[in-house]
Amino acid sequence: MENEKTALPLLERVGRIVRERLEGADGCHDWDHTQRVCGNAERLLASFPDADAEAVRLAALLHDVGRPEEKADGKVCHALRGAEIAKEILTSLAADPQLVSRVVAAVRTHRYRDGLAPASLEAEIVYDADKLDSLGAVGIGRAFLFAGKHGARLHNTRKEALENGAYSREDTAYREYLVKLRKLPDAMRTPPGKELARERAEFMRLFFDRLDGETDPRKPE
Repeated sequence: MENEKTALPLLERVGRIVRERLEGADGCHDWDHTQRVCGNAERLLASFPDADAEAVRLAALLHDVGRPEEKADGKVCHALRGAEIAKEILTSLAADPQLVSRVVAAVRTHRYRDGLAPASLEAEIVYDADKLDSLGAVGIGRAFLFAGKHGARLHNTRKEALENGAYSREDTAYREYLVKLRKLPDAMRTPPGKELARERAEFMRLFFDRLDGETDPRKPE
């Protein structure tokens, strides 16, 4: 059995480890999310034939591996911890040190917080691939999933959304869109990432405009 495992490609071995670690993760950052990010990464890679595709694929797989520890202890940054875990996993699988370094850097900066910006093409692709999953139809679904988890309303007005804080009853999917998600296209790091993000953000705008109309009896449909 052990020989069979070691004979598998590195990507598949890492995928099995990550899937097991994400068992029981919340619906916004579970194995399904990781798979979608990997799909986004593949789509972006098509525009960058000179990128280290293996590093991108591995980093996309590993980008949220620190989420369970962040959930258990809110003081943990899943990106920083995930980079440490990624290094441990890849080193244990005897991955090439240079490959490990590229993957770890991409995992560490995929959140782009505290000045930790993606500093390589591979890291930028992973960053964009992750952010794309917060936009479009999937992004709408994730926003409602998060809002429902915290007991927020189905929908509210722009004023109600913007005048109230996070984790309140007014922290709706609409508030997430207004405060954060609609701004993502300008934050994307690659040209194809920006293009896809703008398209998906426009879909979200149209959706929330329609939701406004359906939930406000004063507005004609």
